[in-house]
Amino acid sequence: MPLSTLLVLAAITDKLADWATGVVGDLGLSGIFVLMTLESMCIPIPSEPTMLFAGFNVNEGTYSFVAVVSVGVAANVLGSWIAYGFGRFGRMELIEKHGKWLHITPARLEQADRWFGKYGGAAVFFSRMLPIVRTFISLPAGVARMPFWRFTIYTFLGCIPWMAGLTYIGLKVGDNWEEWKGYLHYIDYLVAVIIVAGAIYLFIRWWRSRSDSADATAA
Repeated sequence: MPLSTLLVLAAITDKLADWATGVVGDLGLSGIFVLMTLESMCIPIPSEPTMLFAGFNVNEGTYSFVAVVSVGVAANVLGSWIAYGFGRFGRMELIEKHGKWLHITPARLEQADRWFGKYGGAAVFFSRMLPIVRTFISLPAGVARMPFWRFTIYTFLGCIPWMAGLTYIGLKVGDNWEEWKGYLHYIDYLVAVIIVAGAIYLFIRWWRSRSDSADATAA
C-alpha cells in the first residue's frame, strides 16, 4: 500500500477518532453503546479511540470498568445481529442482483455454508479480536447461514477480550490514551495491508484459473 494512501487513511481515521471521542464525551455510556453498535454493523468506526477514551474515563472515576466493558460488548453483539440479519436474509437478493459480478453462485454459497458450519465458531471468535476484520465478519456469517445462537455465543466471547483489553489500556495509561491510540493505528494499517495483499493474491489466482479454463475450452 503506497505511503500516500496510508497518509490519507490516517487522516480519515484521525477525524473519525476525534468524532468518536467527542460522542463519548458528550453522551457517556450511551455514546459508547451507539458507536460500538454501528461498528459491528459494518460501519468502520474505530473501536480503539472509543474504548481507550472510555478507559480514561474509568481512570477518572466517571464510570466503572465493568459498566464500560458490558456496554461495549452488548453493543457489539447487537450490531453483529443486525449485520448477520442483512447477510442471512439478503443472500438470495445478493445472488440475483450481484452474483454474476461477484462470482457468487448457489454452489459457492453451499460451500460457504459448509465452511462456516465446520470452522465458523473459531473464525467469528478470533475475528472479533482483529482490527478491521472484526467490523465485517458478521455479514459473511449471515450469508453462510451460520446457526444464530452459535454465532451469538462466539461473538459474545470474542468481544469480551477486545473490549476489556482496550478499556484496561485506557485505564492504565490515563492521560496518555491519545498516544496509545496512535500506536494502535499502526496495527490497523498492517491488517489493511494484509487484507489488500490477500485480495490481490486471490484475484490473480482467479484470473489465472479463468485463463486456463479458456485455453482448455479453446483446445
